[in-house]
Amino acid sequence: MKIGIVGGVERNEAQYRKIAEDAGHELVFHSGHINGRTGDKLVEVARSVGLLVVLTDVNSHGAVGVVRKAATRFGTPLMLMRRLGPSRFAAELSHFAASAEGAARVA
Repeated sequence: MKIGIVGGVERNEAQYRKIAEDAGHELVFHSGHINGRTGDKLVEVARSVGLLVVLTDVNSHGAVGVVRKAATRFGTPLMLMRRLGPSRFAAELSHFAASAEGAARVA
């Protein structure tokens, strides 16, 4: 699955990417900076992923609003989190995978 992270510390991107790849996923990372633009790249991230993680502590209200609206529009599952470190990302991925497996068994 393709997973998007919006916001967070750019220096952790390589760690997030490795964790995702080790779990069989692809990572799309966006810093969350929109610099007064319309946020077209954020919308594209929301459209192209199967799960979107948005960090609220480091993103502007505008960026969070753009990405939330886009996720709703495209039906992309959204996780709003205040902060996210590599170990928490790994734990959340495991939890999401277990939830998805359970839902697939029920369906």
